[in-house]
Amino acid sequence: MRPVLFHIPLGFANVPLYSYGLMLALSLIVGWYLTLELCVRDGMDRQEMGRCYMWTAGAALAGARLLYVLTNLDRFDNFLEVFKVWQGGLVAYGGFLGGFVGAAVFCKLKGVRLLAWADCAVPSLCTGLMITRIGCLLYGCDFGKPFDGKWSIVFPAGSPAYNQQRVEGLLPPHATHSLPVHPAQLYESLNGLMLLGLVFLVRRYRKFSGEMFVAFTMGYAILRYYVEVLRADEQRGNVGPLTTSQFIGVATFLAGAALLGYLYSRYRKNPHAMQLWTDGQALVAATPGAVAAAMPKPSANAEKRRRKKRS
Repeated sequence: MRPVLFHIPLGFANVPLYSYGLMLALSLIVGWYLTLELCVRDGMDRQEMGRCYMWTAGAALAGARLLYVLTNLDRFDNFLEVFKVWQGGLVAYGGFLGGFVGAAVFCKLKGVRLLAWADCAVPSLCTGLMITRIGCLLYGCDFGKPFDGKWSIVFPAGSPAYNQQRVEGLLPPHATHSLPVHPAQLYESLNGLMLLGLVFLVRRYRKFSGEMFVAFTMGYAILRYYVEVLRADEQRGNVGPLTTSQFIGVATFLAGAALLGYLYSRYRKNPHAMQLWTDGQALVAATPGAVAAAMPKPSANAEKRRRKKRS
């Protein structure tokens, strides 16, 4: 556990560099390059999709923080603490939902097909899980239940796991570290890796747009549900017998299954229309003229040959 990696001397003060904040920033940078590369391969404009990424990322951060705040209102002493995201306190599902809403708004305003964007963006969600959960491990949040196994881990005195176990009476008076617990943060990182492999496998054999998005939505719902069973932190909230993330996971799994059936039925009726990565279809949903304007222009030699053939 290392919540502060090191301090940066700045004037008369040493500014702390939080491990979670660094991993969050790194995940956004990796996601930026990965998403835009896939967008270009699918025929979308890099500059326009760069703006979409910024819009989506901002909405995702807002959604992730909002869900955490709503499920942990008693943990905030003043309003300013709500904005200290670099110290942790983001809920993955809040980020996914917030990012989806932000992307939907941008795509609607710009005429971009949402499914085309979503397929290119979901791999960055996988890498985001892989990287940010390392930040959770270093910060000590999102810890697992007591577990005396070969891969269990312990946290030092003063960590969230240690403090919670002291309150619950699980530790002796002079304990210097927590009980061994499940490395739930690493489980989530592994989930991100598995989902990354899944969505790229789907991309390789995809038949219609939206498959990658649905694969991630349903896959993460299943994996997150079981990780929640092994987590012990009290910052997750509950909806009946389920944690907040389990409840959202069940809802998104069902929604993903319904969307998959709908998209497949549309693909059966018109396969080409559902392959938005071909013929510039992913670029805009507005006018044929806009699509033509965004398509690659022929070279000068090709244009000469075309005119000669006409004559």
